[in-house]
Amino acid sequence: MTLFRSAILMLLAVASLGVGAGDLHARTVLRNIVRVKGQETNVLRGFGLVVGLPGTGEAKDPATMRALARAMEIMGVPVPEVPLGGRSGLQDLEKVKNVALVMVTARVPATGARRGDQIDCYVSGINGKSLNGGRLAFAALQGPHTQDRRVYGLCEGALHLQDPESPMVAIVKGGCQMEEDVFTPFVHNGCITLILEEHHANFQTATEVVDSIHKLYSREGDGFVQAVNASNIVVRIPQEYQDNPVAFVADILDVDIYSAEPEARVIINNRTGTIVISGDVTIGDVVISHNNVVIEAGDPPGFTPIGTEQVNSTKLDALVDALNSIKVPNEDRIEIIKEIARSGKLHGRLIVE
Repeated sequence: MTLFRSAILMLLAVASLGVGAGDLHARTVLRNIVRVKGQETNVLRGFGLVVGLPGTGEAKDPATMRALARAMEIMGVPVPEVPLGGRSGLQDLEKVKNVALVMVTARVPATGARRGDQIDCYVSGINGKSLNGGRLAFAALQGPHTQDRRVYGLCEGALHLQDPESPMVAIVKGGCQMEEDVFTPFVHNGCITLILEEHHANFQTATEVVDSIHKLYSREGDGFVQAVNASNIVVRIPQEYQDNPVAFVADILDVDIYSAEPEARVIINNRTGTIVISGDVTIGDVVISHNNVVIEAGDPPGFTPIGTEQVNSTKLDALVDALNSIKVPNEDRIEIIKEIARSGKLHGRLIVE
């Protein structure tokens, strides 16, 4: 126990000496932390039939039989409604075991798609035992708005399982051919809207973005760019770019941002044991005893700060490195971080997944 305590204290003391409040944030460009409103991905979805399964389809399922009968009718081989020999057409399909009903989705890129483009589609079985060895016969995909009945894409092709342990989920590479153009307009009322990514959305970063754009286009005056809230910044397109908004967006997204650090946070995945720490998570003065490990973090003995700008704090990643160097089990490291957070000494947001 004494060895563990000495090792932790020594490593934390060394780590805390070089960590001050004046650390500079890394520089980045605006396109790394924002997206342009209107440039979002769109999901197309619909139902389809997978055929050619080696007996792993769904037999005697009314929904599958109706879908198969409808497909046969479209292809010019209608199933007779009048019973033949005492059996109806649907009853004749009861023995079919190589067909399964599936849900099919395709994701249109944020930049849109044009008729004739081929994109990947994803297939998820609704019934049956496995999609392995099957082929998507067809699927008609509609847009995200349920009121829009247009067919945007037609899908077919051989299925490829992404994970053998999930035989009811597959992908068809380039299996969806676009039948309609999907445009993603980004100019609204002569303005564009920049949306900060979730982990960068805060009032400080929004203000920094506004200031940086103002410096580049100072001649445009007040009201040219304004932050609506912590995540949305509206920018008016200058007169010189009215006929070429694409060039304006390209210039805006290349603006340098110097204070784009997200909030300090620690993300812990209990299932995998993963610990992700942003570089600016610090811990306050705290002493924790966990199993055979004693942790003490704080200002080095005899050090008296002259001003608040010189106050040093121990970084959480230094603590984790110290625990790792003396081979503290991962589950104990996770529990120690949680205990620091419960004590109110973790200067950052803890997210447990």
